[in-house]
Amino acid sequence: MASSDNPEAVDRDLFSGKGEKKEEEKGGFLEKVKDFIHDIGEKIEETVGFGKPTADVTAIHVPKINLEMADIVVDVLVTNPNPIPIPLIDINYLVESDGRKLVSGLIPDAGTIHAHGSETVKIPLRLIYDDIRATYAEIKSGSIIPYRIKVDLIVDVPVFGRITLPIEKTGEIPIPLKPDVDLDKIKFERFSFEETVAILHLKLENMNDFDLGLKDLDCEIWLSDVCIGGADLNESTEIAKNGISYVDVPITFRPKDFGSALWDMIRGKGTSYTLKGNIHVDTPFGAMKLPLIKEGGTTRLKKNKDGEEEDSNEG
Repeated sequence: MASSDNPEAVDRDLFSGKGEKKEEEKGGFLEKVKDFIHDIGEKIEETVGFGKPTADVTAIHVPKINLEMADIVVDVLVTNPNPIPIPLIDINYLVESDGRKLVSGLIPDAGTIHAHGSETVKIPLRLIYDDIRATYAEIKSGSIIPYRIKVDLIVDVPVFGRITLPIEKTGEIPIPLKPDVDLDKIKFERFSFEETVAILHLKLENMNDFDLGLKDLDCEIWLSDVCIGGADLNESTEIAKNGISYVDVPITFRPKDFGSALWDMIRGKGTSYTLKGNIHVDTPFGAMKLPLIKEGGTTRLKKNKDGEEEDSNEG
């Protein structure tokens, strides 16, 4: 093999002696410079007090949850031990359930953490239930699913450069289902052409895997195609998970204002009814407003055991 085929060997042969000594001297000088710079950096860090920031999840809020979506806000406390403000460059987040991605995103330019201070950074997330159900058919309405929130906060710190602060938090979130409602019966407390007072006996079935604490109920009642009025109830009632509860809702109306539907009911002829409204409930995951809708029920007036007239539900 020619010597030109191995330049490294040639270089070692040509510069043996003085050449090697110069390289050693050059290397030693560079090492000394590096050590000097490193020492100066450590002295500056010690004197000025630079350090790595920290981050931790302090709370998770659910400000809004309904049948369509859940808004989640993650509170992250970021502490900056440095004597100068540091920019929060990016926030990457991922929400998953049993390894299934529910939502992910990026929040750029998320603000600045003050010198020697702590800031609570709020990270807003939104879960769209239709998207979740369309992607994962095994996730059913009315169920509770586990979640894991993963957040990477990227900050820029002098001396250290860009740093990623990873944090995680786990919990549970529901996929709510509206309760089923039936007009079990109507009891007339007072009947006259000018003013009639009736009590709606409603049957509410909670088909969720969590309790519903009823706080308020408002609905409109339709007989055939006639709305006889609205009802509003402020009553605290617990509807257990996968359970049934009954509530009495008073309503006042003027029979003379309505057509044949009311009189058909009074004469014992069947008439259809519709309930449309909402219930306001407390849940372990926050307050919810859930719709109440019942169409196609049929009612008619009957005598009860005490001889009083009341309307009974036939479907």
